[in-house]
This record gives sequence, C-alpha cells and structure tokens, in this order.
Amino acid sequence: MAFWLVKSEPDAFSWDEQVANHVEPWTGVRNHQAKKNLAAMQVGDRAFFYHSNVQRAIVGVVEVVRAAYPDPTAESGAWVCVDVQAVGPMPEPVTLARIKAEPGLEELALVRQSRLSVCPVSAEHWQVLCQMGGWQEPG
Repeated sequence: MAFWLVKSEPDAFSWDEQVANHVEPWTGVRNHQAKKNLAAMQVGDRAFFYHSNVQRAIVGVVEVVRAAYPDPTAESGAWVCVDVQAVGPMPEPVTLARIKAEPGLEELALVRQSRLSVCPVSAEHWQVLCQMGGWQEPG
C-alpha cells in the first residue's frame, strides 16, 4: 500500500461532500507531476484529504477504489483521475502550520512543493501525521 495526499479547495469540493458522495472521481488535475502521481495510485492506497486555501489542514482519509482512468472532465490531453472513497474524518485536523512545525516533516512534499495537488507521502510521514491527528485505522 502506498500513501498520498490529495488537495481540494473546500468551497469547490469539501470533505463533507466526499463523505456524502461516498465514492467520488478525483478529477480536474491539470499538473503533469500530479498526473504522474494519480497514475501511480493503486486500488487500496490511502490518501489524506487536505483542505487547501481556506482551512489548510488534513481533514480526512480516503482510499483509492479505482485506479487511474481517463478524466472525463478533460477537454483535451491525456489527463487521468482515480476514484476515492471516504474512510473517515481526521479526529483532529492537522493544520499546515502544525505540519511545518513538526520536526522530521521538512521533506514532506506538501511542505516542499506546496502547489502540488496530488503528492506522495512516505510510510514514516504517514504514521507521524496520523499520530498528530489522532487517526487510527477503522476495524
């Protein structure tokens, strides 16, 4: 299993909408590096759901339930999307300020490439961020 972080502006698509929709295609990515990251996602991978711009925090966890396929919102180009399903909310949202202040997270793509909308998260960083937010796998 690989780990990721996907960003959405909450006024465009929020965590609450993800939960209400259950499974949602992660469409609209128009950055080549983010596209490569989407294409690398596999069914069963987990991703942090991050509210950008307004809240700037990890607010939930999603699971990839369909690997990359052509993005139906793309008017041109070979853009891709994946389908994600809500797993659960982050008990305590993990803000960007807290992430930047946490020793050992300096190399996190969210910190290094702040404009990248889909980025990998190492297993070590995943565990640290889960602890910061009080996340435990359901079950």
